[in-house]
Amino acid sequence: MLTIVPKHAATIVAATLLVSAQPSRVRADDASPWQRDGHSAVRLLAGSRSGPVLLGGIAFQLQHGWKTYWRMPGDSGVPPRFDFSKSENVEAVTVLWPAPLKFDDGAGGHSIGYHDQIVLPLRIVAKAPDKPVTLRVEINYAVCEKLCIPVEASAELGFNNVASTEDGALFAALDTVPKPANIGDPTPLTIRDVKREGATKVLVDVATPDGRDVNLFVEGPTPDWALPIPSPVEHSPAGVKRFAFELDGLPPGAKPDGAALKFTLVGPEKSYEFNINLN
Repeated sequence: MLTIVPKHAATIVAATLLVSAQPSRVRADDASPWQRDGHSAVRLLAGSRSGPVLLGGIAFQLQHGWKTYWRMPGDSGVPPRFDFSKSENVEAVTVLWPAPLKFDDGAGGHSIGYHDQIVLPLRIVAKAPDKPVTLRVEINYAVCEKLCIPVEASAELGFNNVASTEDGALFAALDTVPKPANIGDPTPLTIRDVKREGATKVLVDVATPDGRDVNLFVEGPTPDWALPIPSPVEHSPAGVKRFAFELDGLPPGAKPDGAALKFTLVGPEKSYEFNINLN
């Protein structure tokens, strides 16, 4: 029997695995050692050191058949969490998310995430650009096959090298992050229109090159919004692929009118993010 983690479950099936202790010293290499558990491994990557904004990354390796989750996990699963508060000379860290995949969760729904290997780029702002930067992160994530197993890991890495050997991997990952876009942009892959149908249903019309398959995901203005994954409509208007979703999963007291929604449109080659206020 397939066991799935509910979206807002208070606990996760299986005991937490703690993977390796804190590294004993800051390394001058461009990547920290892999922190491994039974089904995955994670490490930090450092890009070239130049200016106050640095490019780094969190690299995951997943055992074949296992997956981990996007920032919005879908109908099941838990998103990864990152704590950079113990870093040195770091003002802020922004996690960037490559375009995710949609998986059948085995219970009639879908989860959203990654398999095999993935690098999440990091945009790191140094407090003092002329001083050493040490990034420390505590990571909580889940790896899932038929069971979901929570993992805790920690990693530490100094940003020291003017020319990093990891720049190629980091820029390749950065290129897979969905690009900002506006509704109606004159590109082959775009959202043409977002509209309400009645009080609780939203329709999204997508233009796709050659009618190829695309995935569409939607997020609310805060993480406690749990909107469903938009589903393709069987009979779409000519020239577009129509998706629909219900305004379910809103936190208590929240109103959809005027809500700031983020749509992520994932195509075979390009992916885009659209921010709209729902009318």
